Amino acid sequence: MDSALSDPHNGSAEAGGAANGTTRPPSTPEGIALAYGSLLLMALLPIFFGALRSVRCARGKNASDMPETITSRDAARFPIIASCTLLGLYLFFKIFSQEYINLLLSMYFFVLGILALSHTISPFMNKFFPANFPNRQYQLLFTQGSGENKEEIINYEFDAKDLVCLGLSSIVGVWYLLRKHWIANNLFGLAFSLNGVELLHLNNVSTGCILLGGLFIYDVFWVFGTNVMVTVAKSFEAPIKLVFPQDLLEKGLEADNFAMLGLGDIVIPGIFIALLLRFDISLKKNTHTYFYTSFAAYIFGLGLTIFIMHIFKHAQPALLYLVPACIGFPVLVALAKGEVTEMFSYESSAEILPHTPRLTHFPTVSGSPASLADSMQQKLAGPRRRRPQNPSAIGRSKKLKVNPPKPNLSSICCCPPLPLGTTRHRKRRATCLRRAYGGAGAKPGRCWAVNASYEESNPKDAAAVTEGSKEGTEASASKGLEKKEK
Repeated sequence: MDSALSDPHNGSAEAGGAANGTTRPPSTPEGIALAYGSLLLMALLPIFFGALRSVRCARGKNASDMPETITSRDAARFPIIASCTLLGLYLFFKIFSQEYINLLLSMYFFVLGILALSHTISPFMNKFFPANFPNRQYQLLFTQGSGENKEEIINYEFDAKDLVCLGLSSIVGVWYLLRKHWIANNLFGLAFSLNGVELLHLNNVSTGCILLGGLFIYDVFWVFGTNVMVTVAKSFEAPIKLVFPQDLLEKGLEADNFAMLGLGDIVIPGIFIALLLRFDISLKKNTHTYFYTSFAAYIFGLGLTIFIMHIFKHAQPALLYLVPACIGFPVLVALAKGEVTEMFSYESSAEILPHTPRLTHFPTVSGSPASLADSMQQKLAGPRRRRPQNPSAIGRSKKLKVNPPKPNLSSICCCPPLPLGTTRHRKRRATCLRRAYGGAGAKPGRCWAVNASYEESNPKDAAAVTEGSKEGTEASASKGLEKKEK
């Protein structure tokens, strides 16, 4: 993705004049002002509308319009990948024929441009369709594998209105493919920029600072250190840049003396500005302070880039001026309002997946590595916990009738035999049962009341208990007779 603002006075005009054997007349100040003002306006449109559509995209539930979230790891690797891609294109143009490469790239961007332009104009075209328009739903699905191993490769949902937009976009695509006209190039470039700002989301402000900082170095190196970026931008016949003729007032639509602005100078700051708009909405203060501040900072940075380029007559890395402005101005506003912590702790991905659990704090670990290793070994060597019993086994165990354990009667207090069912028997039985199951003050002996209570809960020992109770009653009766006789 090209990200340099190029002046045709340096290179392109001289190269065209040498090739044709003629020299181009210098552009008028009015033509230069019109070209630069048009580039500035075309850069602001996709940022403004793309940021507004990114809010609806984050809240939407359509799977085909889900945004792609850029993490800090992606942001750190992006400048390296972009550098390798830029250098590869430069070597391709030096080794192979430029015509065949541009033909291949034209076909590739022809398909992408139609899809991007169709997605861009679809919300606007929906207002012109009548209410009784037969809007049928369609789904384009490509899968790989079968059964449980089936994986979705492409899952795109669309309707009849989208097909109409696709047909209109195809007309622009054919026009670009046959004529390479600068208006068709700009239509595709604006569509790419707006879709990039809408569908590429930074997850937080720190990731945006990493991305902008890395591309700041990337842009400065490849523009000032080498002529790689300027060469690729002028040789690459694809809608990756916005162009506007400076001799439009003299030659009309057939003008060919262009000033250009790379799409990277629009999309990269644009996704950061869109993040700040979503941050404004998350504050729920009904103000868009950070969005308007960053938007004004972008206008200031791009205007400064155009001014310096016009003064020095040399292509300028626009991110050299855009990055400090787009990051510095909102941070200063946050410092003044005391919201720096809220800004850097804001997570944009929480709006897309609100129910996703996130680790908000980390447990603290104290001690040396040796002590931690010893404690882990002690835990491993300790007794293992029993596994929870299977619910089916628990259900089976409930069905089995298990008799309660028989108390140890040798450690129970000695009580005289009492008739069963009396009040004294019930009180004595409660006391004896308490002592039988571990109560204080237990004395050796045998308690008939405990045997009777045990008999009530264990019907199997009924015969033994009844015999014991009969013997006890007979013994007490015989003792009573002996006393009467005496």
